[in-house]
Amino acid sequence: MQRQKLFVNAARLKETIEAFAEYGKTAAGGVTRLALSEEDVLARGYFRSCCEELGMTVAVDDLGCMYATLEGVRKAPPIVIGSHLDSVKKGGRFDGVLGVIAGLEVVRTLVDAGIKPELPITVMNFTNEEGARFEPSMMASGVLSGKFDLDDIMAKQDADGLTFREALADSGCAGSPDNRIREASAYLELHIEQGPVLEKEGLSIGVVECVVGMACYEIEVTGESDHAGTTPMDMRKDAFFAANDLVSLLRSRLSGLDPELVYTMGRVNVYPSIHTVIPNKVVFTVEARHKNEDIIRQVEEILRSLPAEQEGCAVKATKLWGRDTVWFKPELCERLEEAARSFGYSYKRMASGAGHDAQFVASFLPSVMLFVPSVNGKSHCEEELTSYEDCEKGVNVLLETVLGLLAE
Repeated sequence: MQRQKLFVNAARLKETIEAFAEYGKTAAGGVTRLALSEEDVLARGYFRSCCEELGMTVAVDDLGCMYATLEGVRKAPPIVIGSHLDSVKKGGRFDGVLGVIAGLEVVRTLVDAGIKPELPITVMNFTNEEGARFEPSMMASGVLSGKFDLDDIMAKQDADGLTFREALADSGCAGSPDNRIREASAYLELHIEQGPVLEKEGLSIGVVECVVGMACYEIEVTGESDHAGTTPMDMRKDAFFAANDLVSLLRSRLSGLDPELVYTMGRVNVYPSIHTVIPNKVVFTVEARHKNEDIIRQVEEILRSLPAEQEGCAVKATKLWGRDTVWFKPELCERLEEAARSFGYSYKRMASGAGHDAQFVASFLPSVMLFVPSVNGKSHCEEELTSYEDCEKGVNVLLETVLGLLAE
């Protein structure tokens, strides 16, 4: 017999989003809730109270990650729903926190319906996903997945020189390594898109099949400093002019590779940065992202094949870092699609250009992500907005997916 369709409580979902937005609320309606700050600790406390009201048990690991678990009929690896409560400075009310609230609302809906799940359901809050207070981003999930070294992470300092270890102790958020997540039937993460694609195409749901690969290079151009007023133009070795030529060359070559390739020259330093002195050095970065690793390989070939000299200036390209594309569990992607179709929601398969905890979790747990639209593509700013209707649709898809996993 076909089970009755369940829907989340839209009014309660909206109230919960607004309640969390009070912790670190800015004058312009955004949120500043840095990891392990007073605002973050208060939001964590509210999350704990919401979970305990539902009869969930809340555990904390040595990185401060929170695990709120609704007991299942069987003792088996849980279905995990997670994201993060921390924000960037003057960020928005949806980034990260929506994924935690989504898990909470899924559990609330099951409890309302009197359903004791066959499998345990755990709602997770990862510590310091943003990296806004302690670098790098996705710090806790990086340690849990073995990507980052625990001692190195514990020694990371914020702008005031406080270490992550000290902040954990001061906040009272440190728990036991015994509580770390090690197994799960599935890991599901709902997130705002943080880009304009879904809204532009008039779609409600993004089924995220991967987090794109990246490569980041530093280009150093070295010339000679001379007087800006007395040196003829044909006798200069101007590093800035040479760098400008290289930027134009790179734009031309990279733009011809693939329409889905995105690349950014986000950091540019000019030396000595004096208006009366010809620049003797320019250092700029080139970061490129694409899901196809062959495209990233072609990007790197272009960067490594830059001329050794440009307008009399030496040119050196150095790779700073990179990452491979992370593909999510195909079966879970298909389940999200089935759930979206069952509600009649429009959707598409897509890649995430931004990093998320799910990309690290995917290395040791079956994982998937889904996106809901961001108005005007805005995120990491106070103008960030996702309609409550789209939030509701995203959580409904998550709920339906969980119910399908429980029915197996």
